[in-house]
Amino acid sequence: MLECADGSLYTGWTKDIVKRLAQHNAGKGSKYVRSRLPARLVYTESLGSKSEAMRRECTLKKLTRTEKIALIDEWEARQADKQRGLS
Repeated sequence: MLECADGSLYTGWTKDIVKRLAQHNAGKGSKYVRSRLPARLVYTESLGSKSEAMRRECTLKKLTRTEKIALIDEWEARQADKQRGLS
């Protein structure tokens, strides 16, 4: 999930998150993100297959903004714990 410069959230799936984020920020990603640059990565999940990723993307897109922000906050807290060696 990306947060765009206007504060909006964009959800998608990819096999290579680093490459895809670079594409988005170079203006070569989705039309939605292209008009709201820069974008920053705020949430990721790793799944076992393309079909799982596409199903999860659909589920995430149905969440309210409040639910998405709660998910992002939990993910960011886990990332901070990992950096401090607490996980």
